[in-house]
Amino acid sequence: MTGITNGNKNSTVITSIGELMTQDLERRVLKDAAVVIEGERIAWLGSSKDAPAADERIDAEGRAVLPGWVDSHSHLVFAGDRTAEFEARMAGESYSAGGIAVTTGATRSVSDDELTRLVRDRVVEAVSQGTTYLESKTGYGLDVENEARSARIAAAEVDEVTYLGAHLVPSGSDPEDYTDLVCGPMLDAVLPYVRWADVFCERGAFSEDQSRRVLTAARNAGLGLRVHGNQLGEGPGVALAVEFAAASVDHVNYISGKDVQALAETWARWDVASGTGVRGTVATCLPACDLSTRQPLAPGRELIDAGVQIALAANCNPGTSYTSSMAFCVTTAVLQMHLSVHEAVRAATYGGALALGRESGNDVDGERAVGSLAVGHRADLHMLKAPSATHLAYRPGIPLTHSVWRAGLRAV
Repeated sequence: MTGITNGNKNSTVITSIGELMTQDLERRVLKDAAVVIEGERIAWLGSSKDAPAADERIDAEGRAVLPGWVDSHSHLVFAGDRTAEFEARMAGESYSAGGIAVTTGATRSVSDDELTRLVRDRVVEAVSQGTTYLESKTGYGLDVENEARSARIAAAEVDEVTYLGAHLVPSGSDPEDYTDLVCGPMLDAVLPYVRWADVFCERGAFSEDQSRRVLTAARNAGLGLRVHGNQLGEGPGVALAVEFAAASVDHVNYISGKDVQALAETWARWDVASGTGVRGTVATCLPACDLSTRQPLAPGRELIDAGVQIALAANCNPGTSYTSSMAFCVTTAVLQMHLSVHEAVRAATYGGALALGRESGNDVDGERAVGSLAVGHRADLHMLKAPSATHLAYRPGIPLTHSVWRAGLRAV
């Protein structure tokens, strides 16, 4: 990641923080607070008056600080433009999965250098708005060579890579033969670069049986699982995600009471207060996509009230959500999905980390947690041009990012 760094400084203390929203297990919100960054880790946090000395001192001047956004669902490896499709949809045409083919053709046609530049530019754009940990999927290659290329490029530019060869059956391909390819040679080709696998279980994409085959092959290959589910109508996506103990099921626009209950039951052995136990399946809500496709917003309030852990993600992609603004997602969640500001920020930070299996870790185990602020966690901080996180919803559309630290380095 390029940007301003701490140079040769060993430690930095940020003082006079008006509101420090930790999103840690205690969900602390500290006033007149301070944070010490040491290398890539948070070394101390507490009252500003008690702040220890450090090599560098920064005065926050009453601004709010929260964890950097954790965007757990994006599709950054693409070329081309789908403005015409967007215009048609705004004029009343319904969304279908078929537009993915347009992006596939454009993506295949560009060089490695150009595709890398496009991904890198999108990451920089996201970081400039406070995102400090970022997942991206493949899925616009849709053949062995181009899926492997997409995975390799993504692995060099983002924090987590998800294999999505099961995004769409290419035109002219037999669905069963293509599913065999996804589960066999294509999976083998991407394995060195990916941690997760996903499947678009939806009408016009992959059936329940095909999705089950993809998830089984990915699990057998040692990958974590995710599911695109219940975006365009009620379907088997949520049930499959629960059956396979997937880390997340994403979209969840059309879910029944039975689906909500099934997701809630996956969290029965998780202790929220201590962050221990058996992690369930996160429901990832993608409000920017919902607005762009004119689908009903995911029922975030209902899911939280049922005991389901949720995440908010931008779903940056060229067809249905061409934005990397997590702040926009938080604002929408508060104003239209009936989440509190604290709940929405938590879903966009800790929730995203939970969906990626990165919510825990400290100095003892060396797997530094992201998505929350505590001693030993990765120093991912987002300072706002505002005295509190409430301004994210109170002043919708206003760019409020002041400064960003990513793994202890100042990026903005």
